[in-house]
Amino acid sequence: MPGAAPSGDWFDYRTELGRRGYKYLPAASQYFLAACNRALRASGGCEHVPAEERGAAVGTNSGAEGLHSAMDETIVKTGAEDLSPATAPFFSINLFGSRMAMEHAFKGFNLTLTSPRVAGFEALRTGLRSLRLGRASWLLAGATEDALAVLDPGASGSEAGAVALVLESAAGAAARGATSLGELSVRSGFLPPHKAGQPQGTEHARRLLGTALTAGGGTGGGGTGGPPDEVTAVLDDSPVGRAVTGALGDTARRVPAGSGCLEPLLQAAGALARGGDRSAAVVTAAATGEVAVCRITPARTGTAAHRQSDNEA
Repeated sequence: MPGAAPSGDWFDYRTELGRRGYKYLPAASQYFLAACNRALRASGGCEHVPAEERGAAVGTNSGAEGLHSAMDETIVKTGAEDLSPATAPFFSINLFGSRMAMEHAFKGFNLTLTSPRVAGFEALRTGLRSLRLGRASWLLAGATEDALAVLDPGASGSEAGAVALVLESAAGAAARGATSLGELSVRSGFLPPHKAGQPQGTEHARRLLGTALTAGGGTGGGGTGGPPDEVTAVLDDSPVGRAVTGALGDTARRVPAGSGCLEPLLQAAGALARGGDRSAAVVTAAATGEVAVCRITPARTGTAAHRQSDNEA
C-alpha cells in the first residue's frame, strides 16, 4: 500500500484466524477480526472489563464494495436465491463491527462509521468520547477496507487490510500492568468543496485546522499545548486536499491517500508504535469536504492505545 507506515509486524490474517469458522466471511471482516485478535493479545485481553463496559467502533468506506458487487452479479445472473447465507448478512455494513463484537462479547455498544476518508479517525473520536463520558471503560476502535474491483472509481488507490487499537485510560492500563503506547486526541470538521476551490480556500482550511494543530485536548482529551513535533498529511489531489496542503505548508510529510479510510489510521498507529518523546499529528481530508486531525502524544497520562495491524499485502 503506497505511503504505508512502518510495518515490521504485518502478519497473515488467515494464519491468525485459523482454518475453521472464518473462511466464508467477507475479506474485510476477516482482516478486522485478525487485527482485533492481535490488539487484544497485545493489550492483555478484555476479560478484566465487564462485557457491558466494552465498546467497539469501526470505520470503513469500501469494506463491503466487493461483496455488494458479487451479490449484484449473482442476482442478475441466477437470482437472489443463490446468494450465500454465510455472506448475505454482510450486505449491512454494520455487520463488520458487529461480528467482532459478538465474538468477544462486547455488550456496551458497537458502531460503524462510513464518512469518506475520515471514518477511521471518527471511530477513534467516538471511542475517546465514550471513555470520557463513561459510556465505556474500554474500547476497541479501528478501520477495515477491502480492495475495489478494477473498474471501480478509486481502484488505483485501493486499500485492503485493517488496523485495530485498544483505547482505555492510562491509569487503567497501568493498574493492570499494561503498557500505554501514547495519548490520542481527534478533532474533525468540514470544508465545503466550493469554498476549498476559491482563492481563499487555503485560508478556510487554515482556520479549520488551526486549533487542532496548535493545542491539544481535542475531543476525548489527551495531548498538550503547542504544535506537534511532526505532521503527516494523508491527502488526495482534490480542491479540499489542495486547500489543506496549502494550509499545512512545507513542513508536513506527504502521504498519498488511498481510496478508503485506512491509510490515515495506519499512519497514526505507526506514530504510536514508533514511541519516543516526539508528538505527532496526522491530517486527512476527503474530496467531499470531511477533514480530521489525530494528535499523538508520547505516553504519560490520559488515554492508552495498544496497536496491532493487519494488511493483505
